[in-house]
Amino acid sequence: MKTLSLWIFGLLLIDPTGVLGLHHFPENCTSHLWSTGFSDRNFSISSVAVDLLIYVFCACVCLCLDVMAKRGNSVTLTCNTNFDGPFTWKFAANTVDEAEEIEDFNTIYKQVGKNLIVSDVDSPALGEYSCWSGEERLSSTFLLVEAEEGNNFDSLMKCWAKSYDCTFSCNWAKGLYTAVRLGLGDDCSEGRKSCHWVNSSGQHLNGGFQFELSHSLSPYAEETNMLVLTAEAIINHNILRRTKRFYLRDIIQPESPQIVNCQEMEQELNVTIDPPSTWSSPHSFFSLEHEIQYKLKDDGKEIKVIGSPSVLIPKKISMLRVRSRDPLVLSNWSQWTPWKNVIIKEKKWCCCRNTAKSCCPELPPGYLDNCKRKCNKGGNKKRNKNAKRNQTPYEEYVQ
Repeated sequence: MKTLSLWIFGLLLIDPTGVLGLHHFPENCTSHLWSTGFSDRNFSISSVAVDLLIYVFCACVCLCLDVMAKRGNSVTLTCNTNFDGPFTWKFAANTVDEAEEIEDFNTIYKQVGKNLIVSDVDSPALGEYSCWSGEERLSSTFLLVEAEEGNNFDSLMKCWAKSYDCTFSCNWAKGLYTAVRLGLGDDCSEGRKSCHWVNSSGQHLNGGFQFELSHSLSPYAEETNMLVLTAEAIINHNILRRTKRFYLRDIIQPESPQIVNCQEMEQELNVTIDPPSTWSSPHSFFSLEHEIQYKLKDDGKEIKVIGSPSVLIPKKISMLRVRSRDPLVLSNWSQWTPWKNVIIKEKKWCCCRNTAKSCCPELPPGYLDNCKRKCNKGGNKKRNKNAKRNQTPYEEYVQ
């Protein structure tokens, strides 16, 4: 029985790349969460929805600290330095005193020792805070907000596995996010330092991000534990963090199978199909069922039939294509193969050279080599004939 995937709307890992205009996550950064009014992370989703998060990133050491406060509440930023002399807090390029004087800026600041208390936190106060000793910057702190994603999160990311082997793939759909990374396991979902983050392996054709992830599940054992996948995405001063739990069997989607040949029988056509090269082996254990769609020669009607590993269909067809799935878990169907012309008459066997476009019977050894020589010979004769036709007669040069 298939198990529905579960997306958990979780907390955020804050990262400075959106503020700095970078398109990647910094190396060796982890997060620690502190909350206001919560304990042991036992809180409701609704209470988190309007929370702001603060990211602390030291200029000298990569230190990621998440501090949570409700919109309109106060938060405390700390200058992470051993410097004991006087210093000044700045927001962007202004001192905090200058920032308070900006029109429509309602945030109030108060410095207590190394701490800066930010009151009435709201969107205008988001960005980089830094503490300075003269012209020397001691550390930086980034105040960011949780991203508000209106679309269904399942529409942003899709994962699939070509087989039961140790890898699977994910695509993050095109959007305004400038950086995305994924982490597998409880270490990532709970924000531990031991989380191994995977960055995008390249950009998808539609402009999104694509990922290749590895897991340690045994392909031969019954699957009892869900995979825990955490995604983090950055956009400007916002970061989105979500966790998805699913079984590997729920994302299985084989690649398109291979149509081996179309062998003519007395009354029918026997189509032999092989699993894709990426499918798990042995194939006797990891079986696939195939669905054939074919077009009748008489009226062009399209008919589907399921079988494995070979399927009997009517002989009077013009074209066919195939797709596959795991029948044990009723996985997603693979993509259809391209349509292939069906060739069974011997006088047309030389057209079987293009196996990508034709489904043919098993031919005698060397048969297609003879076809190639014949075709090349015929082609040479035609080229020689055209060359002679295009030659300028000698008499024209004399005149």
